[in-house]
Amino acid sequence: MRCRQSKNRTTKHYGAVAVEFAIVLPFLVATVLGLIELTRIYDVQNLLETGARDGARFAAMDRSGILQEGQSTNDKIISDVTNFMASSGVPASDVSVTIRSAANPSQGFDLDDPVNDLGLFEIEVSVPFSSVSFSPVSSADDFTLSGTITFRNGRATISE
Repeated sequence: MRCRQSKNRTTKHYGAVAVEFAIVLPFLVATVLGLIELTRIYDVQNLLETGARDGARFAAMDRSGILQEGQSTNDKIISDVTNFMASSGVPASDVSVTIRSAANPSQGFDLDDPVNDLGLFEIEVSVPFSSVSFSPVSSADDFTLSGTITFRNGRATISE
């Protein structure tokens, strides 16, 4: 008789554990999925800032021999940053790269114009969250992730 009572008690506890697990499981799954999405946001934010920084560093370099025939520095930076983002898993069609004056952000900034030598400019790289999210995002809840850096339009020569 004693063995039978002991077995029944254990079975009753298994039922209680199953009910508790059924109650806790949705919260656990929601927390894990939320952490995955949050990690994706931080990862893409880091990529955006890295792309902007690399584009600005290129603008500060001596560009002789790097540009193709008829290509402007602005076009080269936009192309390179977009390609960097695409190689990192961000859809190139959704990446937006803007080069503008730091003093007047509503105004564009031509890096090849001698008037702008030693002037401050900003590079902003942005992408909508819906294009990088692992889960579907409604248009009402969508927002833009962006990375911006301010740099000086100076050409550092590479010494050998």
